[in-house]
Amino acid sequence: MTAAASVPIRDALVLAAGNGDRFHNGTRQSKLLQPLLGQPLILRTLETAREAGIGSVEVVLGYHADDVRGVIEQAALQGVSIHFSFNPDWHLENGVSVLAARHRLAGRRFALLMGDHLFEAPVLTRLLHTPAGEHESLLAVDTRRVAPEIAAEATKVRMDGARIVAIGKDLTRYDALDTGLFVCAPALFPALDASRAQGDTTLSGGIRQLAARGLMYGVDIGNAAWYDIDTMSDLEFAEGLLAEHA
Repeated sequence: MTAAASVPIRDALVLAAGNGDRFHNGTRQSKLLQPLLGQPLILRTLETAREAGIGSVEVVLGYHADDVRGVIEQAALQGVSIHFSFNPDWHLENGVSVLAARHRLAGRRFALLMGDHLFEAPVLTRLLHTPAGEHESLLAVDTRRVAPEIAAEATKVRMDGARIVAIGKDLTRYDALDTGLFVCAPALFPALDASRAQGDTTLSGGIRQLAARGLMYGVDIGNAAWYDIDTMSDLEFAEGLLAEHA
């Protein structure tokens, strides 16, 4: 990894456009509005980003955009400016949502967060302060062993030292799990364009393009906790563990 000039990263892109096909809570409401310990998922993500040092957030909306935006605006989070982009193709994969906000983040390094992932603020803070080259991007990875059924649902990462050489859900040989926390160079946008031109609209497709050019690096989260909320069972499990440590 090539050390770049130390420029504080204060911008974040939060993906909040999807409809959560596997999240069945008896309503058609966006899962990002589902309360976890009394707080909607999307607000917990935004507050944790603020605690980590983020000062400006671009939220990409899609499914039930007005409802999600309304909850965020009503919360009036102090100390962070929030802007919104809209992805009319929210039914496609998450790489399209990233491209929907490229005009807002052109030329700047930024954190990239999933609206339905829970994480610890110090992990993102560390990622924001990890030196990297001008065109290099970072992904927080979890190298701990997990049960096969958990790995089967996760996006997996193969590494060569600190460099990421492969990423995807179908990897049979892997070294870590993708936690959904990134710091990205602007090079991500043309990488996503190239991936989409090949028929792959996932974020992982763009990351694979960068990895092929030697521009993706992993940062181990150590013993930090994180949760990818895909189902109600995921939410209930996370809520139980968080309540124990509250």
